Amino acid sequence: MVNLLNGKDEIYIVQAMDSTDTKGQFIAFQTEGSHTKEQDTLDESTKSGRIVGYGTKSESIELSFYAADDDPGQKAIEDAFDNEEAIQVWKVNLNLNKNGKHDSEYGHAIIENLEKSAPQDGFIEVSTTLPVLGKTFKGELPAFDPEFINQIRSTAGADSFKQFGELNKKVDTP
Repeated sequence: MVNLLNGKDEIYIVQAMDSTDTKGQFIAFQTEGSHTKEQDTLDESTKSGRIVGYGTKSESIELSFYAADDDPGQKAIEDAFDNEEAIQVWKVNLNLNKNGKHDSEYGHAIIENLEKSAPQDGFIEVSTTLPVLGKTFKGELPAFDPEFINQIRSTAGADSFKQFGELNKKVDTP
C-alpha cells in the first residue's frame, strides 16, 4: 500500500563540514522546506531535423523557519553563510522504512541567501536557499529516538503523559 507523506513527515538536518559530532543539528521551528531538482536540456536544429539531449543538472534546498536564540541548527546555517563555507544537509523522512530506518537524501550546499522578516506583531521568520554542490545522494539513517521525533512533532511539548521531573529531561538530536 502506498502511504501519502505529510509535510511534518520530512525535516532538514544540517551540520558544519568540519564537524566531528556524531549527531546532526535539527533546525528548530521549521515551517517549510523544498528540494528542487532541475535538468537543463540541449535543443539544436540540424539539416536533418531537431535533436535534443540532457544538459546540466542543478539542485537547491529552500528552508523557512522561525528564528530561535541559541538553536544549533540555525547557528550552523548562519555560521556557514558568514564564513562562506559549505554545509552538510540531510532531508529526512521521519517515517521508518521497511528496514526500520529513515530514508534520507544527503548533500553539500552553500548558503546563497539568508533573509529575516520581522513583522511588528509576529515571530521573526528566516528564509534561506542552499544550492547543492554537485548532487544529493539517497541513503538511510538509523532510527531516531522516538522521544526526539515526538518533540519535533509536538508544538506544546505535551504529547504524552509525563511523570514528575520528566519534562526537564534533555533529548539528544540524531
